[in-house]
Amino acid sequence: MAIELSTSIAEFPTVGPRTAQRLKKLEIKTAEDLLFYFPFRYEDYSNISNIREARHGESTTIKAHVDLIHNKRSPRKRMIITEAILSDDTGSIKAVWFRQPFLTKIILPGDELFLSGKVEGDLLSFQMINPVYEKVKSIPLHTARLVPVYPTTAGITQKQIRFLIKHALPAVDMIVEWLPSFIKNKYRFLGYTDALRQIHFPQTTKLLEKARKRIGFNELFLIQLGMLKTKYELANRQAPSMVFQEKEVKKFVDNLPFTLTEAQKKSSWEIIKDLEKGHPMNRLLEGDVGSGKTVVAALGMINTVSNGFQTAIMAPTEILALQHFNTLQKLFQKEKNIHICILTSTQAKKTNSKEVKKADCLKEIKSGKINIVVGTHSLIQKSVLFKNLAFIIVDEQHRFGVNQRKAIMEKNPKETSWTPHLLSMTATPIPRSLALTVYGDLDLSIIDQLPKGRKKISTSIVPKFKRQDAYNFIKKEIQKGRQVFVICPLIEESDKLGVKAVTSEYEKLNKEVFPDISIGILHGKMKSKEKEDVMNKFVDNKLKILVATSVIEVGVDIPNTTIMMIEGAERFGLAQLHQFRGRVGRSTHQSYCLLFFDQTGPDVLERLQAFAKSHNGFDLAEKDLALRGPGEVYGSKQSGHFPNLKVARLTDYELVRKARSEAEQLLKNDPHLNKNQFLKKKIADFTKNVHLE
Repeated sequence: MAIELSTSIAEFPTVGPRTAQRLKKLEIKTAEDLLFYFPFRYEDYSNISNIREARHGESTTIKAHVDLIHNKRSPRKRMIITEAILSDDTGSIKAVWFRQPFLTKIILPGDELFLSGKVEGDLLSFQMINPVYEKVKSIPLHTARLVPVYPTTAGITQKQIRFLIKHALPAVDMIVEWLPSFIKNKYRFLGYTDALRQIHFPQTTKLLEKARKRIGFNELFLIQLGMLKTKYELANRQAPSMVFQEKEVKKFVDNLPFTLTEAQKKSSWEIIKDLEKGHPMNRLLEGDVGSGKTVVAALGMINTVSNGFQTAIMAPTEILALQHFNTLQKLFQKEKNIHICILTSTQAKKTNSKEVKKADCLKEIKSGKINIVVGTHSLIQKSVLFKNLAFIIVDEQHRFGVNQRKAIMEKNPKETSWTPHLLSMTATPIPRSLALTVYGDLDLSIIDQLPKGRKKISTSIVPKFKRQDAYNFIKKEIQKGRQVFVICPLIEESDKLGVKAVTSEYEKLNKEVFPDISIGILHGKMKSKEKEDVMNKFVDNKLKILVATSVIEVGVDIPNTTIMMIEGAERFGLAQLHQFRGRVGRSTHQSYCLLFFDQTGPDVLERLQAFAKSHNGFDLAEKDLALRGPGEVYGSKQSGHFPNLKVARLTDYELVRKARSEAEQLLKNDPHLNKNQFLKKKIADFTKNVHLE
């Protein structure tokens, strides 16, 4: 049958309903899905040796005749063992397979095979255990070449995937070459269809590298183009132009109980200058935990309110929203014209008041009486309407989907023709290659200084034999009046909220380690009111230790907390460990980060030692990106920020730079892509399926 890109996987030979269901788990439903299901590594079986050249412990490929093959039962484990004797002109070798009795029906005496795998034995007796085998034919698929290795799922073998992709490969000719020819020629890229063939079944390592470069460029180029188009489109929209309210802003800064750092001043000025423009701000404010992002955002808020407009700040969790509400109340306590409310799924509060009716809050937001609104996803509900929302701050923006951000930007009355200014904030340090790629449509402000008076957090790796010493140290700190965070990792994939891990840790600490100390617990299955009660007790120092999961936002600013104890530290990335460490060290007291680990090995210790030595979030983010990749570090599966990055590596800064440069140049010469119709269609499909904000 003729295979087309749209051919269903169920129509392929050897694919029954059960196999089709298993392939669906890998998001493979059509021939096109197969062609874009790329290997994650390759086995080099391209060097074919004769039997005499085989060496113990080495992986090799041999070409030999089958002299004998038979099954026998192992007396110990009662399993079927298949043995074959093979030979060439230089000698003979035994091949052994376990639990594959069917092989005697597939492999027959007289067949000529390629066998690839590790050789064991000595000069007198060589054998290969469970080698990959293939009958000799013109173009081998599983042996005698660079063999692709794919991500698989239960019930799907490497041989099955290779066979199916080989079967789908003729359909590659239907794929349109959408990259402009002048870019392709400039970098001497492989043709798209050739690159797809070589990425699956490379003829040489050189051609494989060329294929990876071409497909990687495609991925990065599409993202850059989508980002830049978004940026240019925003530049053509209208936004309220706000005059710099110098008097109000200066009075606010003078009333602060601390001095702004130079980095805070610079970032604040960049935001204020953006608010003056007649098109929407689209800026990312990036700064380490505790660097003072909220006060920088507050400067933009007071400038907005002084111009007669409203501001909204959206946080991913109720705990973090409440933190922002409390912080803003303190910052604006001398500002009589600023009225703040917090709106979440469970509560509504106004400045200096207890809980109020949600209906009253909604009425005052709609009338404009409340000019700063703090909230969670609740702010995008239909019932929430603004009078003149002009400035939106999204905290930890990667935790929100594109539709949620779009919804909050459409909260003004329909007659309002402008698009609000948008400031995104993140405490996750972003390497420059990532910033260029994922946040390419955003202008970047970086706070790379911590407030004065902060002491460097002492970080220690605690082996098992020193665990009791660490507990004794924690007791002494608590006796001084200090408090402790304890973070637990997700242990089981099924326990996505980490309830099991945090509950067992809480029980251990509460009953065995610190029976005389008040301990609280925080996890994802608790109700919002329960979480708030626990946090309030911790803030009021009624709880000395708080045990929490990593999925809970524990970013509440509690200066009295001086110890961050992390269980299973090896399970976290460097960037995430840095986030946790930043929860302490918020005062002039010396703070500590204690890393407990379960797994051992040189790689584990090397990573943890690198973390203990470095306090620079950007350096750690670069290391994390190189070690673990963007998906692991920044949660691409959840956020959708790394669409189609199957081949491209964000650590390949040179390729990122080229993709960025070519996208900029192309849009400069052809802003609507009218001269590049294939590319125009490709980018339209791409941006429809993937969010690029």
